[in-house]
Amino acid sequence: MPFPQIRMRRLRKSPAMRRLIHETTTSVDDFVYPLFVKAGENLKHPIKSMTGCFHFSPDTIAAEAAEVASLGIPGVILFGLPKAKDPKGSRAWAEDGVVQLAIREIKKQTPDLLVITDVCLCEYTDHGHCGLIKDGEIDNDTTCELLAKMALSHAQAGADIAAPSDMMDGRVKYIREALEANGFHNVAIMSYAAKYASAFYGPFRDAAESAPSADLDATLKDRKTYQMDPASSDQAMAEIALDIAEGADIVMVKPAVPYLDIICRASHRFDTPIAAYNVSGEYMMLNAAADAGLLNRQAAMAEMLTSIKRAGADIIITYFAKDAAKLITR
Repeated sequence: MPFPQIRMRRLRKSPAMRRLIHETTTSVDDFVYPLFVKAGENLKHPIKSMTGCFHFSPDTIAAEAAEVASLGIPGVILFGLPKAKDPKGSRAWAEDGVVQLAIREIKKQTPDLLVITDVCLCEYTDHGHCGLIKDGEIDNDTTCELLAKMALSHAQAGADIAAPSDMMDGRVKYIREALEANGFHNVAIMSYAAKYASAFYGPFRDAAESAPSADLDATLKDRKTYQMDPASSDQAMAEIALDIAEGADIVMVKPAVPYLDIICRASHRFDTPIAAYNVSGEYMMLNAAADAGLLNRQAAMAEMLTSIKRAGADIIITYFAKDAAKLITR
């Protein structure tokens, strides 16, 4: 039926009309807020590369987690900066590691807040890679054994969800088996299933002190031998399917905005919940443009998060979570 019988603008004529018929609703329930926990005491230090983000020590992070919970955000994801690093990343599974201590403190104060833990060695190794280096390469299978130890130590401290972000083959299977063997049947796995070798991680690597060492050989200067090629789409579907088969309860696409097509494909193909990580580079591009007066920060933030949800994400991990929650609940 042609114009004028159909006028699409009728459904846009007022805020109430737009609210009535809009297709995508972004809720506080969709968000997970990332937190950085650093060895020490009484720390709350601004992260220069990431506006509004801080390094907390285990004794101060619980108060921040309580604020997150008060806003209705269901969970946080923890990234640890240890007091010492070594080639194996051995502080990653230490009982008194920064993340393990932080989990216990958070659970004391806000037991109902979901605590998700990043399971990766990059923040703990002195070379900055996500796995062990052997004969000039990343040793996949030995790394998986250590990631399972790390995930188990988080579960023992009280974590609700282990989130392996390393992109080693088979690591979900190793972690699932370790959790099951030790009675942690209800600890979920949220795998970074389609994690791309992206240029958008720069601010995070500064915040987490996790960039690969400049002293490494050329083949180890980056993470392209294990993180995904940005030009690949079908491979992402294969990675997601494998992680689900190995026991992942939730699968993630990272980054979010440059990979909305991957989120969309995954949401149509798989019944497993889909998470998307609105990464540090996306966050800081928007903040930088807003600081320069080139766009409205709140409007751009809302549009960005809506686009991720519209693409099919069930969960959005984002540094905007607190600001977005305040905006939504006004």
